Amino acid sequence: MNYPDYFNHVETISLIDPLSQVLGAFEGGEVTFNYLDVVKAAGHSCPTVAGAYLMTLKALKALYPHEKPVRGNIKVAFKEPMQEGVAGVIGNVVSQITGATDQSGFKGLNGKFARHSLMDFNADISSSARFTRVDTGVSVDVFYNPNVVPPLPDMQPLMQKVMGGSAAPEDVKAFGIFWQERVERIIIKNVDNSDMLKVQAVQ
Repeated sequence: MNYPDYFNHVETISLIDPLSQVLGAFEGGEVTFNYLDVVKAAGHSCPTVAGAYLMTLKALKALYPHEKPVRGNIKVAFKEPMQEGVAGVIGNVVSQITGATDQSGFKGLNGKFARHSLMDFNADISSSARFTRVDTGVSVDVFYNPNVVPPLPDMQPLMQKVMGGSAAPEDVKAFGIFWQERVERIIIKNVDNSDMLKVQAVQ
């Protein structure tokens, strides 16, 4: 399986998953996600998928500054309804990493390890998303604006050809290269750009 090399250079996200430990899936409950994991699940790499990954990475670092995050112990709320914009796509990536789901998730074992009802949409927040630790109630807001990292000018005419069905095979290949070039700038070169992605504590 071939994919852009920068996938391998995105920071990984390591968590402790108590459910996986109890059920013998991962020794010590230690589980690590990388960007390739979420790309395979999403089926594509784009500014939305990259942003969702970075939002989760940064939020978990803020919520767990001195320890590994605990999967299943994180609630996530989104400003947009699930059916609008890219909220559903972002939610799927966040759910994959944190375990949080709406009503469709795991119901638990004897009242423990439940993953459902940990994700809400259409929330009364001003940020892109709010991450909350269930055990402490501490929350952080995450603001993500991919427009801070625009595509290269040469990508737009190629996109029009691809979307219009008039693209030659070399146009399609070139478009994909330009597309991933932007995603790389987002998730690698602008990973610490606070104009693009900002995390702040909820008072």
